[in-house]
Amino acid sequence: MIIHHGCSVIAREYRAKNEDMPTLKLARIMYSENKLSFSNIEHARTTLRYIEGKKGKSKAMLTKKVLKSNFYKTEERPRNPYNLPKSDETAFEPFVFKGHKRILILSDIHVPYHSIDAITAALQYAKKSKPDALLLNGDTIDCHKLSRFIKDPKKRNFKLELDTFKALFEVFEKELKCKIYFKLGNHEERYEHFLFEKASELVGIEEFEFENIIKARARGIEIIGEKRPMQLNNLWGIHGHEYVGGISAPVNPARGLFLKAKVSTFQGHNHQTSEHTEPTLTGKMVTTWSLGCLSELHPAYMPLNKWNHGFAEIDLDSNGEDFEFNNKRIFKGKIL
Repeated sequence: MIIHHGCSVIAREYRAKNEDMPTLKLARIMYSENKLSFSNIEHARTTLRYIEGKKGKSKAMLTKKVLKSNFYKTEERPRNPYNLPKSDETAFEPFVFKGHKRILILSDIHVPYHSIDAITAALQYAKKSKPDALLLNGDTIDCHKLSRFIKDPKKRNFKLELDTFKALFEVFEKELKCKIYFKLGNHEERYEHFLFEKASELVGIEEFEFENIIKARARGIEIIGEKRPMQLNNLWGIHGHEYVGGISAPVNPARGLFLKAKVSTFQGHNHQTSEHTEPTLTGKMVTTWSLGCLSELHPAYMPLNKWNHGFAEIDLDSNGEDFEFNNKRIFKGKIL
């Protein structure tokens, strides 16, 4: 369909007065008010798409006038045909891992209450397997003094925890030489909760945002926050606190995760190594995993528990779908 200059002028006038109106709705109005200029509604719609650079198979086919126009749009216009009031709704999208073949996952380190033996075992394994990315899957830092629970005055303060994390990050960076991701767990969220309750005037100031505090001590690290699930090919990952009420584990954490997620997923949080597999009615196999921790196993607040040390490693196929998940237990510093 040929777009005449006069039609383009009309389309620009209508679009300038109705920036957020859906294209089809605006085309109907244009046609009803300018039937001598447009042969039908589709003609009006095509003209609107033309001035926004949406008509044509490639950007190369667009004229310079269209590309330089204020009407040129690279993204779809938000749909709001009934002119509803502006919403504060936020987008909730997964964090998608791209460009990696092998990812090491270390969960629940709880600096400064980390297990040197367990982390050493995981590092020795990784130096042989050579992952190209490291995922710190939540609760890397304990944030003990920021907790709403009763604090032990003998425990290290938040500054010393951050100093210890910085030293640990430098070890990971030196020994693994790979991209490092830092997912926020429920313990890291203690910082934000502390600000909300004790120092709300500082909320929103960049220097006091947890993400920037971490980046200042770990150059090049990438933060995964806002309880975002992670996607690694057809595998999904969470820390474990994202579901309201947590993951129920009457049999083991992996089965509890299966009942929540319904897709192949891994999590930390429960400090237990477990696996659960079930086939679907369509014959698809769904497996969920929970990871062991890399922290002390018998803290004063819960000396008797079901915890164990562990970590995991994922191999991602280049087809963007398949994966291999290796869940490792550690016992007395040795990988089982």
